[in-house]
Amino acid sequence: MMPTRDEAFALVKEYNQEPFHIRHALTVEGAMRSFARTLGYGDEEEFWGIVGLTHDLDFERYPEEHCIKSQEIMRQHGWDERLIHATASHGYGLCCDIKPEHEMEKVLFACDELTGLIYAAALMRPSKSVQDMELKSIRKKFKDKKFAAGCSRDVIVRGAEMLGWELGDLMQRTLDAMKESEAAINAYFEE
Repeated sequence: MMPTRDEAFALVKEYNQEPFHIRHALTVEGAMRSFARTLGYGDEEEFWGIVGLTHDLDFERYPEEHCIKSQEIMRQHGWDERLIHATASHGYGLCCDIKPEHEMEKVLFACDELTGLIYAAALMRPSKSVQDMELKSIRKKFKDKKFAAGCSRDVIVRGAEMLGWELGDLMQRTLDAMKESEAAINAYFEE
């Protein structure tokens, strides 16, 4: 069964209480929806979005079993194996051996860590927003290994390589995607 967006978000909130983790889920959802549209998968936008929304379902509660426990949870809810494979594949080579195969899975692998780095960079800006951010700012923060040290530069580079994209192209596309959904995500947290 493919969950609705509301069902998926309810499960994310059941397993994640920290606003940071909820924001990350919403950010990756927004990025994945944008990528679906811009890469010619508009008819699969809902699926791409749900993959982005649920990719870290287990991370807050089970960090040592990340991408393993989520598969179990999703199967208990009868969720589609395509969704389970896609979400788990972003942990390839890190915490599981499910390789990203579809372009959507490669996009998730590539942009997951990068959205974290871009968001951290946005918080350092007077505006606290990605709206006035430029690619050069991201490149500068990317080179500073101490900045957002938890965001793996190696994973971001590997993701760009998987997609056959230049690193700067991945950064720009991800930034543009985050600009699209930032207002809606901020509005969610103001409710």
